[in-house]
Amino acid sequence: MALSGYLPASFKPDRPLVLIAGQGRYPVLIADAARKLGITVKLVAFEEETPPELFNSFPESDRRLLLVGQLGKMLRSLEDFKAGYALMAGQITPRRLFKGLHPDFKATRILFSLKRRNAETIFGAIAKEIEELGVELLDARSFMDDHMAASGCMTGGRFPIAPEHVDHGIQIARECARLDIGQGCVVRHGTVLAVEAFEGTDAMLRRAGEFKTDDALFVKTVKVHQDYRFDVPVFGIRTLETMREAGLKTAALEANRVIMLDKTQVIAQARAWGISLLGFQ
Repeated sequence: MALSGYLPASFKPDRPLVLIAGQGRYPVLIADAARKLGITVKLVAFEEETPPELFNSFPESDRRLLLVGQLGKMLRSLEDFKAGYALMAGQITPRRLFKGLHPDFKATRILFSLKRRNAETIFGAIAKEIEELGVELLDARSFMDDHMAASGCMTGGRFPIAPEHVDHGIQIARECARLDIGQGCVVRHGTVLAVEAFEGTDAMLRRAGEFKTDDALFVKTVKVHQDYRFDVPVFGIRTLETMREAGLKTAALEANRVIMLDKTQVIAQARAWGISLLGFQ
């Protein structure tokens, strides 16, 4: 039985996997899926970020609780756990990059070495530190095969947005991703209503909702050279709820690139609310 299409061919399921867990359902789903496959999972959690139910599901010997920024302690935890693999899942509150960060000496050294300080450069530097320990950092889509966006109208029927307007939205979203602005946008009839930046998806959707939203389309994509070890866009019930509150009825998600958290429930709820979800290549 294949464990996951996103794992490296060299993956050895008998080596411990350390889950470095941020917010939300994402790390919970990863832990559940890996455990069901018989993989030994350990946890590195963060105060005020990692879901308490996930933290409490691990015995004390298999979990560590850190402040955001304690990189040295995180690396020592990987060594203590004799990790073969690590997987980052779940967002850390973006504002913590500027306020609420508790950097130790190793984290401070890395931050001062970076010319640009954004999620990609910071997590890229952390990934390098992890792999220098001999721990392989996995594609964060691993074990999430059943939750990936798929090609076509996932909610059934005909997608209500004209193909040329879908293409325009995809073009804008991909260009924003290429420029490292964000990974999403909202367009309507060839006009850009909002683009995602540091504030995140939900705030962008709320801003878009201040305009006329009939036929407005939310597009979520990835960069051409996306580093899936720590940067995978997600779409879940919370995003769907925000779309509904903002009056948005359509979304296009890049197939096999965007994770749909609790995919079956998301599609069912979208149908119930009259929201159409398209997967594109």
